[in-house]
Amino acid sequence: MTPHDGDLAGLLDRVARRDVAALRALYDRTAPKLFGIILRIQRDRSLAEDVLQDVYLKLWQSAGSYAPSAGGPLPWLCTIARNRAIDGLRRRSEVPMPSGDSGEAWMERLVAPTDEEGAFLDREALVACLSRLDPTQRDCVVLAYCEGWSREELAERFERPVNTVKTWLHRTLAALKSCLEHIA
Repeated sequence: MTPHDGDLAGLLDRVARRDVAALRALYDRTAPKLFGIILRIQRDRSLAEDVLQDVYLKLWQSAGSYAPSAGGPLPWLCTIARNRAIDGLRRRSEVPMPSGDSGEAWMERLVAPTDEEGAFLDREALVACLSRLDPTQRDCVVLAYCEGWSREELAERFERPVNTVKTWLHRTLAALKSCLEHIA
């Protein structure tokens, strides 16, 4: 650990004890580096500034979770900044799917009507089967397999334990497969 790491670790410790001056000092020492990381990911200065603010809010709330034994404070801070920037990108690219949606908008993206070779599933059958699914579980499957959301992200979005989401995905895919087999 370098002397600089010791200074940052000390500031994090003080931030964990709700020392506003320590947060200000931590910001002054680390914001340029963290902003650079965020800006490389976000590519929009205004959005990157919002993410940076979110990073320091997160630090204010969770500075006590920093463990020096796990590594230096700057890499820990950089990881938080990177993750927040990526989360921001995901939120921006998210296309909300209303609970009552029949799945039609998602079908446009899954099966292009002009893509005869790639349309291995009958579009109408897929729409019909999706409409039969529980809306929340359907949304969960679509976000997982069309948008690449992790189980942890889905658990947070739907406010359910990760194991529940895992079960939803397994059962919903099985129901979708069974439905498609019966229609085909």
